[in-house]
Amino acid sequence: QSQLVESGGGLVQSGGSLRLSCTASGFSLDYYAVGWFRQAPGKEREGVSWISGIDENTDYSDSVKGRFTISRDSGKNMVYLHMNSLKPQDTGVYYCAADARLPLRSGSLSSNDYEHWGQGTQVTVSS
Repeated sequence: QSQLVESGGGLVQSGGSLRLSCTASGFSLDYYAVGWFRQAPGKEREGVSWISGIDENTDYSDSVKGRFTISRDSGKNMVYLHMNSLKPQDTGVYYCAADARLPLRSGSLSSNDYEHWGQGTQVTVSS
């Protein structure tokens, strides 16, 4: 069985930083596109970032570009989301997702494109 688990969320002041981790078990993230998504209270799920299965191509939503960085460590079967200069509007539940069907050098910010999902981790940014 395959599973994704997020960790690293918590409470941080505006302007602070957090690093979220996504750990895969039961399968290897090699050749999988991995995306990060978030959902704020009362709002729809939003695509934040993705990293491709090979070549580590990345993309970001306009709302986080320049502040967040996605990376992977294949040896640990993990993907990270480094979040800097956090703002209250970054508050929400953050999910990682993985899919082997996306093009190897691409990814997607659409939640419908991902097959495997984690349970989410809460990020709260205070003002």
